[in-house]
Amino acid sequence: MKRLAFVFALTAALAPAAHATEYTQVDAARSTLHFGYKQMGVAMDGKFRKFASQLSFDPARPTAAKAAIDVELASIDAGSGEANDEVAGKQWFNTKAFPTAHFVSTGVKPTGANRYEVAGTLTIKGKTQNVVVPASFTFQGNLGAFDGLLTIRRGDFSIGEGPWAAFDIVANDIQIKFRIAASAGK
Repeated sequence: MKRLAFVFALTAALAPAAHATEYTQVDAARSTLHFGYKQMGVAMDGKFRKFASQLSFDPARPTAAKAAIDVELASIDAGSGEANDEVAGKQWFNTKAFPTAHFVSTGVKPTGANRYEVAGTLTIKGKTQNVVVPASFTFQGNLGAFDGLLTIRRGDFSIGEGPWAAFDIVANDIQIKFRIAASAGK
């Protein structure tokens, strides 16, 4: 009987390690970065077509996770060529002086079943803010994905200067919705 109890205890202790998988190979084709905002009270959305991300995530050791995302701001798709040119310009993203936005994680905290808070720094237009991103992780064998939604205030990053600094036409709150898909490292 003691031997059977020992086998069960050993099996239980080794089970997480046997199924532990570290997701490190980001799948750019399955990853997305979208945003939403209000313009004159009307919901608008768009996306960034080019971004690179690095991920190291083991569900058995979530607090050891690391993530970084670099977004090419000129790759914005705001719905039309005219809108894209305007937002890439000096009063908005000023992509000539600040071509990328950068996020890097500083810590990950589990908050429930496959749910996490990812703390980190977000830098846009040379301004850095601490952020906490609620995210979930879904996995099936060798494939997994982080999904999250972060609301930022564009005024904190000087996105929309001059006549656009007021929030009467374009709202201050911007929602960033992402999916970072990855497979287990080899």
